[in-house]
Amino acid sequence: MLPIRREPALRETPGRPRARDAVEARVTIRRPVREVFAFYRNFANLPGFLGDVMAVEPVGPAESRWTIQGPLGVRLTSTMRVTQERTNEVIGYETRSLPGLRTHWEVHFANGRAAGETEVREVMRTPLGRLGHRILALLGKPPTKEVPANLRRLKEVLETGRVTTLDHSVAGKFR
Repeated sequence: MLPIRREPALRETPGRPRARDAVEARVTIRRPVREVFAFYRNFANLPGFLGDVMAVEPVGPAESRWTIQGPLGVRLTSTMRVTQERTNEVIGYETRSLPGLRTHWEVHFANGRAAGETEVREVMRTPLGRLGHRILALLGKPPTKEVPANLRRLKEVLETGRVTTLDHSVAGKFR
């Protein structure tokens, strides 16, 4: 008999289930879904609001190389692979590393309550689940704070054209 693969336990969040060890954040942006999705899907835009991503270079149709500023000023490169995409609905991507050590993101896009608004929901899963979150927090990169800060900056860029939220970003990056 083959072993049964069990999925992580799910907990209900308002309207949607999520894994207990995932980091999730939401933001409402006063822009239409198609604009927000198109902006985010062009990964060249990501360094403009992600706090630790310094550069993104496409290396294939579904892959790109990201330069990330890590703790203590160390620059790391990581290859990211798009794992799912439904136009104006969701973009999923993950680091290309050993299977048990991949970080996964899903960014969901939906119409907001008012016309011309977009609800963006990001879910991030790190290697080692909650232990991975704790390790990142000890290194000064707490996912529970970085994910919402990145979404706040996305909102600022799309609504005002500039970033004012500097928390959980590389010092001096957005000045």
